[in-house]
Amino acid sequence: MSVREKISYLCISLLSSDSMPQLSFFYGIIILMNFADHAPAHFHAWYGDYKIMVSIQDGVVKGEMPGRALRMILEWLDLHREELKANWERACKGEPLEKIEPLK
Repeated sequence: MSVREKISYLCISLLSSDSMPQLSFFYGIIILMNFADHAPAHFHAWYGDYKIMVSIQDGVVKGEMPGRALRMILEWLDLHREELKANWERACKGEPLEKIEPLK
């Protein structure tokens, strides 16, 4: 992790609350999930000033994200869809969420 990524990670970690735990972090992209959030199952991705919501089932995106970052987020989704579904179930039950491997 570069110095810039470490600083970004620390700043976002300080800004995010317990109600929206961080699941993963890669290339400056922060992946988060709310507890007791509305359906359909989804996660949030932050990159700089950009924030999106991504459907776990079909990858439908709400919001704006630079193309390269969006492609990485969707690739990560394809790799970790089952883990995200399991975390969604945990979140609905108010259980602790598990971290997910970053995109490499």
